[in-house]
Amino acid sequence: MAEHVNIERRRQAIYGWLLLSPAAILLTTFAFYPSLATFWDSLFSRETRRRPSEFIGLENYTDLFADPTFLVVVKNNLIYAGVTIPVSIGIALGMALWANSKIPARGFVRTAYFTPTVLPMIAAANLWLFFYTPGLGVLDQIGSLFGLPSVNWLGQPETALWAVIIVTIWKEAGFFMIFYLAALQTIPEDLKEAADIEGASRWTYFRRIVLPLLMPTTLFIMVNALINSVKLIDHLFILTKGGPNDASKLILYYIWEMAFAFFDAPHAAAMTIMVLLVLGIVAAVKFTILDKRTHYQ
Repeated sequence: MAEHVNIERRRQAIYGWLLLSPAAILLTTFAFYPSLATFWDSLFSRETRRRPSEFIGLENYTDLFADPTFLVVVKNNLIYAGVTIPVSIGIALGMALWANSKIPARGFVRTAYFTPTVLPMIAAANLWLFFYTPGLGVLDQIGSLFGLPSVNWLGQPETALWAVIIVTIWKEAGFFMIFYLAALQTIPEDLKEAADIEGASRWTYFRRIVLPLLMPTTLFIMVNALINSVKLIDHLFILTKGGPNDASKLILYYIWEMAFAFFDAPHAAAMTIMVLLVLGIVAAVKFTILDKRTHYQ
């Protein structure tokens, strides 16, 4: 009897590992191994024709904090993430609430909101490049009707980053709206009827019932928005190339520039590891703190 139980346990263990093996193989090949290899590369010096690469430990990391451009890029990315994440989520929630209500041409409204999402990144950037072009762009044409001067939105340090932020919000809000819209449609109508019977206002119903039920979706969107905030590179190639004077340069663009323009792979690897570390810390906070305060249906 005991032997039969042990055989059954081994069989279940083998079956479980077989189910896990495809995901484990993919994660090891495309996530774990590249991350470890990148960390290992970040511990060596830059290789040149005259000087081979040498093990230098954490020197590449200390060099980054002494690099003024890196500090500017980090500041830009913090501003970029701090604005695009909450604004995109807020606009997405507002659009989802409106698109889920009983309004005329509801299907057209949903399609209009989602259209920017299906546009390729390069196409969207070129579209906004036409909007921002000084003298000829749509924004300047509208401003000229009110006697406003022409503005070089992408060529001024004061406006370049904000111009990129607007493009990102326009691109991502419709995508996040789809998740909120799907979540809103899962909320039972009985809750709204019960709130009406109790005399609850629309704001009370939204704050006490809708928002808590949408919290799992909000956390999912927040994680995706955070990841998107550190992986933007397509728009920068078209709109600003990180300029002027690094005013709109973000971390992934600087990693690409360091690795493929300056051919400094070790410092690019060090920046990559730092990004992964920050994302890992945020994920740990989500799973250990925020998830405990989230009610899943």
